[in-house]
This record gives sequence, C-alpha cells and structure tokens, in this order.
Amino acid sequence: MKYLLSLFILFFINFSSAAVITDSSAPNFELTNSFGGDVSLESFKGSTVVLEWTNHDCPYVAKHYRSGNMQNTQDFAQKEQAIWITIISSAPGTQGYVLPEEANHLTSSRKATPHHVLFDPEGTVGKMYGAKTTPHMYIIDSKGTLRYQGAIDNAEKEFFKINDFSKSRNYVKEALKEIGLNKSVTDRTTKPYGCSVKYKS
Repeated sequence: MKYLLSLFILFFINFSSAAVITDSSAPNFELTNSFGGDVSLESFKGSTVVLEWTNHDCPYVAKHYRSGNMQNTQDFAQKEQAIWITIISSAPGTQGYVLPEEANHLTSSRKATPHHVLFDPEGTVGKMYGAKTTPHMYIIDSKGTLRYQGAIDNAEKEFFKINDFSKSRNYVKEALKEIGLNKSVTDRTTKPYGCSVKYKS
C-alpha cells in the first residue's frame, strides 16, 4: 500500500512539474516551422503570444475551423497585435501528424492566419506546457508571463449542437482584450476540451 502511494505521489509531482503555472514565466522553447525555419518563443518577447495546440483530424479542431471560430479568434488576436503560433505535437504515425507541405496546405485551405505552424513530434514542448487536448490554448504576455491557459471558449457541453460560436464566451478573446488594456485576466485558467494530444509513447 505504501509502495503504491509513493508511486502515486511521484507521478503527481512529475505531472504537476510538467505543466506551466498561470502567472509564472512561460518556459522558452525552439521548434521548426512549416517552412523549415527555427522559431523560439523568446524571439517574440515584447509581443503577446497565443499558443494553439492542434490536430486537424480531431473532430473538435475540425469543427472550430469549419465554423470559422478558430480563424475568427486568430483575426481578433492579430487586431490585438498578438503573435499566433500553432503547435502540432502529434507523433509520427498518430492522428494529426503532418509533413510541412500538408501543414501549409491546411493553413491556406482553411484560410487560417497563424504566424507560424511549429512541429513538436517528440512532444517535448507539449509535455513541458502540460498540453492535454486539441485545441489547448495558452496566452503569454509581452513580458513572457503566462496569463491564460485552457479552452478556447465555454462551448464544451453543447459543442456538437452549436453551429454559431459567436454566442459562446470566447476565453481567448476576453483574455487578449484584458491584457491589451493592462487589466487582470478574469478567467486565467479553464478546463480545456477536445481530443487528447497524440504524444509519442
């Protein structure tokens, strides 16, 4: 019994330490983008940054894009002068894994507007941030502090019945607006919903 309890505590500590804490410094990372360039988080210091974990084959992600909800949120972020980074942590051979050419095709065909699509096939960055679902959203302010993490909106319960997401509370838009006004973020952490991130085993 004591052995099992020790294992549970060890697992909990490791799991907790892997996730970033809201209002703490966002850890830096460097990944390759869909055009073959290396992109680091710290290179955007001085700008607000939105991180979007994605998997195009996930029904949740597909509906957010098919409805225009994700693109609309990206457009709003750009109006707030935020950098939008889409991250794919699907491992090779798993759902959502794509090569650069396909990633670029998805971006253009869906009329999406991320500044970069980054590849994290080893899952290092996803696990460092504690990304659990696709989508899973994070917002980092101009000083490098994580100000929001969680769902894109509050539509989880009625998600597959909704066609118009404009009536849902978009947590990302609200947080970006508050950050732009130098206000505290009202909902700093929410429960993400979607498909599980397809990490490497």
